[in-house]
Amino acid sequence: MTLPEKLDRFITGFACGILLPCITGLVVYLFTSHGTPLTTYIFRLKFTGIMTHAVTLCVFTNIVIFLLFNRLDMLKAARGTLAVTIVWAITVFGIKFLT
Repeated sequence: MTLPEKLDRFITGFACGILLPCITGLVVYLFTSHGTPLTTYIFRLKFTGIMTHAVTLCVFTNIVIFLLFNRLDMLKAARGTLAVTIVWAITVFGIKFLT
């Protein structure tokens, strides 16, 4: 059994779809925070009205892993990534319209 066959699971795509945007968000925070604490940074994003833009930027990386899974014919993992991307999209709409 090859490595792509071992990793072709729904949970693999789901986990990658959750973790990669979080890691992207932390990298963006590290490069743009200028030493401010994380909670202050998040409140500043919310106050300036760009919270949805920041979350969308982080979720954009899911396109890359979705296309990678699709190219490697790991369709179950791609399905997991697509499912979590839909959850992220619902979260973005919730942030946009409820705050």
